Amino acid sequence: MNLDSQASLLRWYRHNRADLPWRREAGPYQVWLAEVMLQQTQVETVIPYYQRFLAAFPSIAALAAAPLGAVLKQWEGLGYYSRARNLHRAAALVVAEYGGVLPGQVDELLKLPGIGRYTAGAIASIAFDQPAPALDGNVIRIFTRLLDLPDDISRGATRTKLWNIAAEWLPQQGAGEYNQALMELGQKICRPQNPRCVDCPLRDCCRAFAAGTQAERPVRGRRSPRPHYDVTAGLIRDELGRLLIAQRPLEGLLGGLWEFPGGKREGRESLPACLRRELREELAIEVEVGQRFALVNHAFTHFKITLHVFDCRYMGALPPYSQPQALEALDWAWVCEGELGRYSFGKADRQVIAELARRR
Repeated sequence: MNLDSQASLLRWYRHNRADLPWRREAGPYQVWLAEVMLQQTQVETVIPYYQRFLAAFPSIAALAAAPLGAVLKQWEGLGYYSRARNLHRAAALVVAEYGGVLPGQVDELLKLPGIGRYTAGAIASIAFDQPAPALDGNVIRIFTRLLDLPDDISRGATRTKLWNIAAEWLPQQGAGEYNQALMELGQKICRPQNPRCVDCPLRDCCRAFAAGTQAERPVRGRRSPRPHYDVTAGLIRDELGRLLIAQRPLEGLLGGLWEFPGGKREGRESLPACLRRELREELAIEVEVGQRFALVNHAFTHFKITLHVFDCRYMGALPPYSQPQALEALDWAWVCEGELGRYSFGKADRQVIAELARRR
């Protein structure tokens, strides 16, 4: 991309840039929060979450001081919850090691949990006007089309090549505006399907447009089909009608969120047998499995599940215990149905809660 192409891109951006809340007040914390939320998530989805999160935690210090449960509750429904856990951990490190001020250099940003090469470059360039490249999915798509690149972008060598190109094409002044212009171009014009090439300010230097191969770029290796698992969960009630919920370990899928306890079926075991085994292993309790309450299909990034939810009667803790034990859970609690809203749950469990409310 030459200087004339960069100038055309910036003119287009200044005329077409979206009015986004994190651009109105582009402080380091706001840019950081927005970039983390925008990972794997559409802009329209992020905006209300960003506004609510910033209202709840208006500064890095406020975020660091908040309980993790409160942070996860504000994040509830946005998905990819490791982002929220890492944001919380990083805020505490910024307060402890940087006096509550987010560092502006890429190498320092990379030391913080949840900040990778792209996010560090975006923060450094947008919030601190540092000449740092920021290569996300939108920019990769643009560059592979500009170059008509036939290489598989899932390969490390191709990513290295694209990062080198991003650094080579980066202007030394105004890198933040340039990076945002590329991101906006990828969202509005150089889209994955049906790119609007006729409206593109970079059309004249796009090799894929000239060759008619824009729909074939970028090239990705064939993905394996996502596996499917049957998972059980119990609506376990005590003599007072309260429900037993468990908190997932902090590390791993949906870490720190609450759930109706259960787990994945192994081999050919029946669903009730699976649920009883999982509850013994996870909470050291015995239940009587009743009728199926609900069936929920849900897709994660790398696999799919069918969640089989059963009404259960609590029979007691396994000897020598007198109450449930957090053996494979972070915590547990007996709660009334009306109290479930105080806890943060994943999407599949929230569907179960909605069905409870509907039947109530």
